[in-house]
Amino acid sequence: MQHVQGRIFRDLSLPEVGPAERSALYIAMIETLALLHSFDLQSLGLQGYGRGPGYCRRQVSTWKRQYDAAAHTDIPAMNKLAEWLANNLPHDDNEERLIHGDFRIDNIIFHPTEARVLAVLDWELSTAGHPLADLAYATLFYFWPTSNKDFSQGALLGFKDTIETPSFEELVSIYCRCQGVSTTLSNFNFFLALSYFKMAAISQGVYARYLIGNASAENSHEFAKIVKPLAERGLELSKRSSFSSTHHSISGGLFHQSRKGQEILLKVKQFMKQHIYPAEKEIIKYYAGHANTEEKWKKPPLLERLKEMAKAEGLWNLFLPDVSGLSQLDYALIAEETGKCFFAPEVFNCHAPDTGNMEVLHMYGTEEQKKEWLEPLLEGKISSCFCMTEPDVASSDATNMQCSIERDGNSYVISGKKWWSSGAGNPNCKVAIVMGKTENPSASRYKQHSMIIVPMDTPGLKLIRPLSVFGYLDEIHGGHFEIHFNDVRVPVSNIILGEGRGFEIAQGRLGPGRIHHCMRSLGAAETALQIMCQRAAQRETFGKKLYHHEVVAHWIAECRLSIEQARLLTLKTASKLDMLGNRKARKEVAMTKVAVPRAVLKVIDCAIQVCGGAGVSQDFPLASMKRLQPVLSWSLQPSIHLKGVPAKAAKVSQDGTVSEYLELEAFCK
Repeated sequence: MQHVQGRIFRDLSLPEVGPAERSALYIAMIETLALLHSFDLQSLGLQGYGRGPGYCRRQVSTWKRQYDAAAHTDIPAMNKLAEWLANNLPHDDNEERLIHGDFRIDNIIFHPTEARVLAVLDWELSTAGHPLADLAYATLFYFWPTSNKDFSQGALLGFKDTIETPSFEELVSIYCRCQGVSTTLSNFNFFLALSYFKMAAISQGVYARYLIGNASAENSHEFAKIVKPLAERGLELSKRSSFSSTHHSISGGLFHQSRKGQEILLKVKQFMKQHIYPAEKEIIKYYAGHANTEEKWKKPPLLERLKEMAKAEGLWNLFLPDVSGLSQLDYALIAEETGKCFFAPEVFNCHAPDTGNMEVLHMYGTEEQKKEWLEPLLEGKISSCFCMTEPDVASSDATNMQCSIERDGNSYVISGKKWWSSGAGNPNCKVAIVMGKTENPSASRYKQHSMIIVPMDTPGLKLIRPLSVFGYLDEIHGGHFEIHFNDVRVPVSNIILGEGRGFEIAQGRLGPGRIHHCMRSLGAAETALQIMCQRAAQRETFGKKLYHHEVVAHWIAECRLSIEQARLLTLKTASKLDMLGNRKARKEVAMTKVAVPRAVLKVIDCAIQVCGGAGVSQDFPLASMKRLQPVLSWSLQPSIHLKGVPAKAAKVSQDGTVSEYLELEAFCK
């Protein structure tokens, strides 16, 4: 125990400070609460702290018992509230996190001049329990009953004025961001109702002590007046179905995620926490152990089990709006979450190139094509590859393609070379979508290319070699292969949409897919930043922690800025895709493809620097990120699109049209 010099605010409305400082102080409070809930009891040496699972059940029982012992008259609302709480205990009443029990701003010591928490007071009620109990108790004043308002505010919670800034939604959003959970807070109505039940029981106890002459408060005789209003407010709050932000979404209030999107995102986060992150070591061990055998192209049995589990929970094909019911904005936030683990997208059947191929077949395929190829892809029974880039030409200008698709009676004959065909090494890869040239001299140069379905077992199709990425084969994603097509013959019915429609299809395929790639990359950047912060807090040089060195603190701040800026641009692009479609969002897609790779590579580089030699070893995922992210950057062609961004903006603003050259830049790989 030591003396801490600082500020304690007894009035929760903080009348002595202005709105900006009040917001900063409350944000510091809620960030401290999130940090408190992130501590691991075992690592703190607090094994056995508390009474184990069943915290909520014990809380209801304890406060009901205390109320019954102090009650001087029958209050039906209290009885009803107690009954509701007992019958609606959260299903996750086995949570055992470090909680404070009386967490509110008047139990905090702030820095004398800064909005910074120095200490938290009054730990008498601390235990192991459910963290939402603390969050509800810390924010219950936002829902305070208006009856007996002047007395009850000042007497019980100590605030004389309403608190308008920051808003409840802002505090919840900050808490959830720090905790890495959705703002859809499951059972939050229970925890608010429990908080009001607790306050009512305390008020009844104060009045009971007044009756026997033991009360210390001068106005203790008036506490009986507020028991009923508090109980009634608790009952009212118990009937609310959700306390997720309705005006401020996860993306900070600018972009509105649907309720279904919030729910699915929360389920994905929980699934990753419970199943995917614990599986990382075993998955890595599988590929390391089979690096020199053909088994490296096969999927680990654990990965297949995870896919079945995700499918059973309905976390499957989330990328496709017509199947999942999610918007591009909804899925963008989910893609960011899955990007935090290198194999997570595949677990949810949301991995490239299958996603893009499924989008093509869904939007442009015939019923026969959908039945034969789309349905098994959606079910996860097969995988696919996409063949576009060629070794002998500059494929960033897709009109350079030399691979030919020629009509011969009832067949098309494909001849040419492709490479960087991702996923082709997977033994389960059964089909390729190939883009090639269907000669038509009279047509526009952008109407001379087509896409066609080619089964992988078709005679003449040959896998030549896997292409390494900085010396690694990327087996987890099925590798990146060079494929030769030597007079490969497929039925005419395999053409997609028709001859000369390749760029038209590419327009529909590449817009959303690139946003998915970018958001997954931002998820990887978040992982890299987390590693960097943890390392900076653990290691010391020259007598102080790494994060105390100005250059490292600067890196961390710059990385956070870069991620936030890139995320906002990507979410804006996803929102525009939802509202106006792919064609109208091409400028935003192009800008996103420039901004995100830059930001992500910057974060990874800084994280490697902070981790030192370990950063480029197999002990951290940073080396793998460093290897794969530049490939994504090159595939998105940021240098080409950077040149196109201002031209697009200027051209559209002048005459409302876009030249063919600029259209190509939105399509080509």
